[in-house]
Order: sequence, then C-alpha cells, then structure tokens
Amino acid sequence: MSDHATSRNKVAVNVALLLAILLHNLTYPLSIAGGIWPAIFYLFYATIFVFATILLSSDVRLRWLASLSGAAVFLAGLVNSYAPGSVAALAVYLTSIAYHAVMCFVLARYTFGARTVMSDVVLAATSLYLVIGSGFAAILALIEWIWPGSFVASSGAEITWQQMVYYSYVTLTTLGYGDITPIGFYAQAFASFEAVVGVLYTVILLSRLVGLHAGGSAR
Repeated sequence: MSDHATSRNKVAVNVALLLAILLHNLTYPLSIAGGIWPAIFYLFYATIFVFATILLSSDVRLRWLASLSGAAVFLAGLVNSYAPGSVAALAVYLTSIAYHAVMCFVLARYTFGARTVMSDVVLAATSLYLVIGSGFAAILALIEWIWPGSFVASSGAEITWQQMVYYSYVTLTTLGYGDITPIGFYAQAFASFEAVVGVLYTVILLSRLVGLHAGGSAR
C-alpha cells in the first residue's frame, strides 16, 4: 500500500473515531431511555475505543486491554440500565475509567509520537481532548458515589451521569458556568486538576505541533 493510501486510511480512521465520540457524548440519555436503547448505547460505547485501538495501535497488549475493558463496560452498563443499583453504578464508573485510560494512552502515544504534522495527528489530538473530558466525568461521578453531595446543582436537581459529563467538559474548557458546584474536598481537587489539565494540554499540544511543523519546514 502506498504512503498516500496509508495516510488517507489514517485520516479516515481518526475522522470516524472523532465522529463516534461526538455521537456518544450526545446520546447519553439513551442509557436510561428504556427498552432496547440502553443495550444499543452501551454496545456502541463499548466498541468505539476497541476498534480505534485495533486500528491505531499494533500493540497486542493495548488491544487486549481495550477489548477487556470494553467488554466490562458493556456488561456493567447493561446491568446498571436494566437493574440499576449502587453497586452497578460503581461498576460503570470503574470500568469506564479503565476504558478511557486505555484510549487516552493510545491517542497520546499516537499524537505525541508523530514526527510530522498531518491531518490524522490533529484529528487524534482532538479526539484525545474529548476522551479526557468524558474520562474525567467518570472520575467525578465516582467521587460523587463515594461522597454523596460532593457536587451541588444551583437548581437543586439531582446530579445525574449526563449532568456530570456536561460539568466535566465545562470544567475542562474552563468555561465555569457555575450551575454545578463542587463543594467536597476531593470534588474541588479533581475539578481544579481537570481545569489545569485542559489548559496544559492545549499549550503542550500547540507547542508540539508548532515544533513539528517548524522542524518539517527546516528540512
């Protein structure tokens, strides 16, 4: 296969991954919609990172980790959707954290291990940013599970998983609308850490891409 064809394939894979992540983040309500929808949602969720890892990494260990954590997410999600409970929710949070950790590692190695700035690298970097946001949502939800009341909504409404995803991205991008507030020690610590990660990631990524571009132009 020619280099041009390989490059196009990499771009196609990363475009598909980015669109899949966006679709996943927009369809969280399906996990509690009833009927067959939760099964469809969790099947989609549990296969996104598995296929991405297989297509973006040749490391067999990472492929196995993605597959095992994806299967665990699917089973935990089904149980929590059709037989919800405290333990089932905990299983969803823990498996989601592991699942996201594998994908973050794969995308970080792909993005920062690149030697030239190509479209696929920029797409992978964008996907990594989104994965960091949804990964932190699981961490923050776990904190709320361990210490109930760690997060409070200004409306007084209960903090749901969908709201935690929303809050995570608001924090990662440092928008800070203030409609959800971390009041527990660990909630505040991890929320502030996520905001710092969001800022540092942008700075480090830009400097990395500029450095690669400058290095390529100099040759």
